[in-house]
Amino acid sequence: MPMRVAILSPEREVWSGEADMVVARTTEGDIGVLTGHVSLLGVLAAGSQVRVKTGAETLSVDVDGGFLSVTKQGVSILVEHGVVSTGS
Repeated sequence: MPMRVAILSPEREVWSGEADMVVARTTEGDIGVLTGHVSLLGVLAAGSQVRVKTGAETLSVDVDGGFLSVTKQGVSILVEHGVVSTGS
C-alpha cells in the first residue's frame, strides 16, 4: 500500500504523490521509510539526495539540508532547495 509523500521548499512544492519507499540521508545516517514506519523527525544531511520509489520508477531530489517528518498520514520533507531528476 503506497504512502503519501510531499517534498516542499519555501518557494514551491518540489514533488508530491504516492510512493512505495523513501530513502534519505540524515545527520544520523541513511534511513528507509516504508508504509507503516514509526513516526520520526530527522534532520537531512546538507548536499544529500532523497530518493522516492514509485513502482519501477525512482525519483531523485538533490537537497541542501532540511527536515524529514514521518507520521501516520505520510512523509513530509521540508528543504531549503530541491532539484528533481528522474531515473528507473
